[in-house]
Amino acid sequence: MEDDQRMMIDLGLSTVFLCGALLAAFIATNVLNREIENFTALTVISKPVPRAIFVLGKYLGAAAALVLATIYLSFVFLLVEMHEVQQTVRDPIHVPVIIFGIGAVFIGMGAALWCNYFYGKVFSSSALCFITPLLALAYFFALMFDPQFNSQSLVEEFDLQLWLALIAILMAILVLTAIAIAASTRLGQVMTLCVTLGAFMIGMLSNHFIGQKMKAMNDTWLERASIQGLTETITRTRVVELTSGEVNEISEQIEQATVPLIFMADGLFERLEYVMYWIGYAILPNFQMFWLSDGVTQGHVIPLEYVALTFIYGPLYILATLCIAVILFQRREVG
Repeated sequence: MEDDQRMMIDLGLSTVFLCGALLAAFIATNVLNREIENFTALTVISKPVPRAIFVLGKYLGAAAALVLATIYLSFVFLLVEMHEVQQTVRDPIHVPVIIFGIGAVFIGMGAALWCNYFYGKVFSSSALCFITPLLALAYFFALMFDPQFNSQSLVEEFDLQLWLALIAILMAILVLTAIAIAASTRLGQVMTLCVTLGAFMIGMLSNHFIGQKMKAMNDTWLERASIQGLTETITRTRVVELTSGEVNEISEQIEQATVPLIFMADGLFERLEYVMYWIGYAILPNFQMFWLSDGVTQGHVIPLEYVALTFIYGPLYILATLCIAVILFQRREVG
């Protein structure tokens, strides 16, 4: 609570994640149901267009809009983080961030107003398309100057850890978009919205509701194995690298079973209970995996291997969800 900058980073990443999740729920929910209600889907599918291509196209369209919106939110957050929290009113402001950031917003809104008035373009989408690249330029130029407008190296204030956290959040939003598309193939708009938001909440809490129960069962089985002398003690070393350059090696003695722990289960019912937990944990999306704010705020270096793991888990989950969406949409009445 004493570190305002750390709190601001946590709140900023939370805002990007929550806004992206809400946008994914509303946009992806409307994109397919509206086509069915307006009979546009019937017109397209009646032509030689496979339903699988139709569903995939809807997902790609919604995903592209959400990527643009998330990038916009990310650049706003990055500029605010670069400015940092003012502890007192006499703390200097980051002049380049203020000038370039506000300038990008005003220029983008002016261009959107021009297109809306003279060409009839939708103001909100036009503003997003104009402001997002302008904010990218504002962020790039702001990196070139310190708060007093003195030139500096681009890497001076560039924070790779924040970028990795934002990329992981973007992947989570794309997963949630696929879930919304799959739900909308069979459900109405309200139910799809409920399912999408429910999947988001459950995915954020799956470690708490399912993971902890599985861990408790494993601890119980490990205790039984220890009583029977079926365990051994090993030394495990963890390396924690901090953004400050420090590297901490943490060694701990842990006890592990010499046989599969499930053999220590007390009867068939306990084994089935664990298997059901394992299946549920595997099927439900684990959005906590994409949440890297804790590592960023605690000054830990996010391993690139972990980010690569999210880029394996995310696309595979999206692929599986879209396959389910195609199966559900194959016999959906669209006329």
